[in-house]
Amino acid sequence: MSDVETLKAEIKKLSAKATNAKMNLHDLSEELPVNWKTIMEVAQATHDAYAALDAARAQLKSLEAA
Repeated sequence: MSDVETLKAEIKKLSAKATNAKMNLHDLSEELPVNWKTIMEVAQATHDAYAALDAARAQLKSLEAA
């Protein structure tokens, strides 16, 4: 499997993880004020998931341009 194909598979996994994190954040917002103490933890997990996805997409773009 080429680097591009491997990275595309990783992006697919990261995308699913980011979507799941987004839904967790959404669910938390609907439950407020219950579990308000977990806002920072859930938000950080969502931020990290999207940051990883963004970095992988940028890497793929760089590989495809080369």
